[in-house]
Amino acid sequence: MIKVITDCTERRNIARKILEGLTEWFEVPENRETLIEESASLPFFACYADDVPVGFLCLKETSSDTVDIAVTGVLKEHHRSGIGRSLVEAAKDFAIKKGYSFLQVKTVREGMYEDYDKTNAFYKSVGFKKLEVFEQIWDEKNPCQIYIMSLKTALSTIVARHSYRGAFSTDAVPEEDLKTIARTGLEAPSGCNKQTTSLIIVNNQETLTKIKKAIDPPVAKTAPSMIVVLSQRINAYRDRCFAVQDYSAAIENMLLAIVELGYQSCWYEGHITDEDRICDKIAEILNVPDGYDVVCILPVGKALDEVKGPSKKTFEERVKFNSWD
Repeated sequence: MIKVITDCTERRNIARKILEGLTEWFEVPENRETLIEESASLPFFACYADDVPVGFLCLKETSSDTVDIAVTGVLKEHHRSGIGRSLVEAAKDFAIKKGYSFLQVKTVREGMYEDYDKTNAFYKSVGFKKLEVFEQIWDEKNPCQIYIMSLKTALSTIVARHSYRGAFSTDAVPEEDLKTIARTGLEAPSGCNKQTTSLIIVNNQETLTKIKKAIDPPVAKTAPSMIVVLSQRINAYRDRCFAVQDYSAAIENMLLAIVELGYQSCWYEGHITDEDRICDKIAEILNVPDGYDVVCILPVGKALDEVKGPSKKTFEERVKFNSWD
């Protein structure tokens, strides 16, 4: 079981217990004490077996884009049991949710020591890639090998994406980024390729102000840009129309692209298509022609508030194999 440890004293105690049991890797007492003390103030994950901590990992930010595995260890009797892998996965999930782009770790170059060669093999097995060796970071007997892992994958973006209803920075979103987001929407699947979804990018502040005034109760008041989603009811075959599926797929693509590019958004549909028909007011402002319905708005901008996800039911509650039983 992986736990996030927040108490500084508990962090120190766990780090001391683990590191003092791994003197092959942490043999210099002064260096070990430094790591123990540093770990008390860092994001800290511990793995328990029978309510006893048997491994830990803590992270340290090295830039706004990168977080480093500052120190980690698993007691020798629990090596090769999946604990190290679970700790790295917990660290990855944390880093992704915090918006970091890279996870890195420093170790000793391969071929120097047998114990560290095992460590290198482990990091490569969980997805780290060699970046560079620095001879001067430590000393000539311990050339520093830096491994790095990109956190920007399709799967990580899906995990990181949440509806954002907070305040936005006033910084303008570059037009190229808005075009990129729109293109991902147009790349979404479309029933019988009828391509029923169209988009209007709104980054003119005068037009944006008009749209925001039309939305009551107000939402996305501080967003510096917006993508307005239009839909056409075109039958795919006989009387079957897949316009809702089309624009839903397009919106999800764009929401993921928005997060991938470092922005936030929220899928506002019901709020504008309810009985008061705010969507029609938006359509009038944007000169939307007959035959097109405004179905959604996506604000786009840099988040000023923390992005938090809702609680979710467990995987087992919602996913079954072969039968609901």
